[in-house]
This record gives sequence, structure tokens and C-alpha cells, in this order.
Amino acid sequence: MTPQEKLQRCYQSVRAKTNFTPAIALILGSGLGDFAENITVEQTIAYQEIEGFPVSTVRGHKGRFIFGTLGGVPVVAMQGRVHYYEGYTMQDVVLPTRLMGLLGAKVLFLTNAAGGVNQSFSSGDFMLIEDQISCFVPSPLIGANLEELGTRFPDMTTIYDKPLRETIANTASSLSIPLQKGVYIQLSGPQFETPAEVRMCGLLGADAAGMSTACEAIAAHHMGLRVCGISCISNMAAGISGQPLTHQEVDETAARVAPQFKQLITSSIIAIGNTL
Repeated sequence: MTPQEKLQRCYQSVRAKTNFTPAIALILGSGLGDFAENITVEQTIAYQEIEGFPVSTVRGHKGRFIFGTLGGVPVVAMQGRVHYYEGYTMQDVVLPTRLMGLLGAKVLFLTNAAGGVNQSFSSGDFMLIEDQISCFVPSPLIGANLEELGTRFPDMTTIYDKPLRETIANTASSLSIPLQKGVYIQLSGPQFETPAEVRMCGLLGADAAGMSTACEAIAAHHMGLRVCGISCISNMAAGISGQPLTHQEVDETAARVAPQFKQLITSSIIAIGNTL
């Protein structure tokens, strides 16, 4: 089955269950899934219910789509994403992103838990993603181009939409929530980076490192979605704090900052929705 055929099969499977049309698609990263509690839910669809859909295997990722409204804005939220390190092809990793675009979303709002590379950051900070580095994982656009979605050679100059970034920054300022800005780098994982790799990331211009997001941004931008994203700096990357890294720390930090995160994401989505 080709990627286009699989995508269409997933689309038909979802459309058999709901005719909901979202304006904004939201991907919730590690430890951030409880944000979905803020949504006025119209329908929930578990990934296992969608024919041919990749299923998240990471602890803390519930693995379902939530369709509903947030401050009157129609949204679809992924409560748990699929990662390249789980053994899926990159085409499968970005299938959910493409599916949400086909369902009608015009904006993709990405969130993740990331390691802080920039030494001026602290655990628990939020970072507005201004640009990204994706050279260390395969491009989701490798292979036959899905002409129905976008061009063979898409420009990536403004992959993170500037007006959306300004809206998020203004929202954070109005809420008195500190917001760092920087470049996100995606590495394959699942192992955390070595201190030498973290130093390399810093030399390349990265401010935060993670194992997701960049590939999703590419796929979304390719098909014409506007993209924005926020990283929760869940820990300082290896070699900076001097402490061993654990997934438990990621979850604990996300839980600690969850109230502010929910406030920032909710207000940003409402502000973005008002401009669509």
C-alpha cells in the first residue's frame, strides 16, 4: 500500500466516525496530554480504531484524537504522538499530521518536551520555536512526492509562521508567562544525547533538542498548513546539569508547569482562532 493509499484509508476511517472539521490541529508532547481536559469534547477516537493508523507505544501517551472546541475554536488534539524511534517509517510518523490537514485543519500547533541546550535556559522554561534543524532524521518527503498535498521541493524559509509566532509571544506577554525563543533540533533517539552531541547541537545553533516535531512541521508545511510550536524545557541536556537524564524527570517537569502551559496554549489557540 502506498503512503497516499494508507492516508486515504485512515481518512475514510475517521470520516466514518465523525464529520467534525477542525480549524487548528494540536499535537501534545510527553507529559502534556492532560491539556486535553480543557477541550469541550465532541468526540474521541482511539488510534486503534483507525484502520492502518500507527499506534504510540510511549508511556504517558494515551493514543487518541480528541475533537472539540477550545474557547469556541474547533480543534483536533493528538493525545500522544508517534515517534521515529518506535520503529515506524517516517511516512507513518507524519501520517497523523497529514490526516489532520485533510480533515480541515489550517494551523498545526506543535508541543514537545525538550532538553535545554542553551545554557541560559532552565528546566521548566517554555521556548517558542522560531526555526528548526532536522538533518539528523530522514525527511518525511523522501520517496514519491504526494502531489495532491504539495510541491516536490517546498521552501522552508518560514516553516514556523511569523504572524503565529507573534500572536503566541503577545499572548505570553499578556499573561506574564516568560517565553524563551530559539531553534529546535530533532535527533532520532530513543537514547538521550551524549554531552559531546549536546555540544555539537549548540555549535550548530540549536537551543533545545528532542525526538519529534521537526518532521511533523515539514510535512505540515509541505501541504500548506501554517505551523507554530512551543517546547517545554523538561531538563537541561546531558553534560550541562551534571545529572543523569531520565524520562521520569521529563514527566515530572511537565506536570509541574502544566497549569501555566495549559493557560498559554489555551489563550494562544483562542487568539489564533480569532484570526482565521
